[in-house]
Amino acid sequence: MQKKLLGLAVAGALAAPGLALAQVEVYGFINMSVGKFKYSDSSTGVGSISKWDVASHASNYGIRGRENVGGGQTAWFQIEQNAPMERSNNVAITPASRNSAVGLQGAWGNAFMGQWTTPWADLDALWGVGTVGGWGPITSIIGRRETTGTAPNYNCAGGHGVAGACDAIEAAGGVGHPFWKRISNAVFYQSPVFAGVQVKLAYQTNEGKATTGVVADPSMWSSSVQWAGLGGRVRVGAAFDAHKDFTTPGETDSGFRVTGGWNFGFADLGLAYETMTYKTVGGDCDAKQMGIGLAVPIGQGAIRASYAVADDIDGPTASCAPANPAGGTAGGDNGAKTWNIGYEYRFSKRTTVGIGYATIENDADATFTWTGAPPNQGGASNGPLPGSDPSTFFVNMVHRF
Repeated sequence: MQKKLLGLAVAGALAAPGLALAQVEVYGFINMSVGKFKYSDSSTGVGSISKWDVASHASNYGIRGRENVGGGQTAWFQIEQNAPMERSNNVAITPASRNSAVGLQGAWGNAFMGQWTTPWADLDALWGVGTVGGWGPITSIIGRRETTGTAPNYNCAGGHGVAGACDAIEAAGGVGHPFWKRISNAVFYQSPVFAGVQVKLAYQTNEGKATTGVVADPSMWSSSVQWAGLGGRVRVGAAFDAHKDFTTPGETDSGFRVTGGWNFGFADLGLAYETMTYKTVGGDCDAKQMGIGLAVPIGQGAIRASYAVADDIDGPTASCAPANPAGGTAGGDNGAKTWNIGYEYRFSKRTTVGIGYATIENDADATFTWTGAPPNQGGASNGPLPGSDPSTFFVNMVHRF
């Protein structure tokens, strides 16, 4: 009886603000795999290892809400955090660690501030049709992995690249910083869609600017334009990024990418090409990646496959190879190839189950892997040893709520 009365009391307390709460939504995305994972022999002489693993691929949950504020304007917010679905990854739940912002939207577009994926990264949706679960090129080679946080801060305790007074992300830097999937301390603008065309802009503020110690003014711009036509069957987008004082104070790293796809009905094809230039004291370090994705519908599911290549870093070895984007050892043999294939069955709009195989073929100095991979031969780091090729046979389940 007391439990029933308590339930009625809670329901009554929530009834009064019901109109406001009607526009607030709790949502989430759970993406997990179980599989047999293997690291092959490394170029450093360490042998191979196989193990079973349960992996969580960017699972998250959050709340979001909207309010009509008049004049055709809508105020909105979103607070999203990671959902570490496996205990062994030792990752704490960090509020607002993913796409989180507050903004105002109208016929003129959408403006917001906070932490969000960049216009550069948003173009992955145009071509990434070939991935089952989280074992694909977008989480391994294309974009050179994800980093979430602020621009580099050269005046962290201990110097640039050492975590101290600043958090680990601010202290990170050097050649090969990712062209980020998500930036914080940033403002964003998304134009309305006109004739299938949309423009997106993002600016990460220069809060790390310093006039003593290491004089630097780190900030970044990200921009993209995309178009969809023929009822959405054809899509194409291009992006340009400029990262000021990220690798070297006084220099600006830059990147360009183009992605797209065509849904023929019997198959959906996606393509991506990108190039980045990192400015070092010793010279330019140029990175190039490209990929292809394919989805062939069969029944209530689809066969999905991808292939991607990361070329060796082009530039002076002394400046570019020791801290290459893959994190390999000194040397210029730091490229990689990856491919995956699998079948994904859709039980409903919210639930899918898939099965597949994925592998990365690292060059002798490369250590590419996927987000969510298990620990390597040493049992601690989830990055492979130089030259070791990670691979996995897996069963995956995705549920959205």
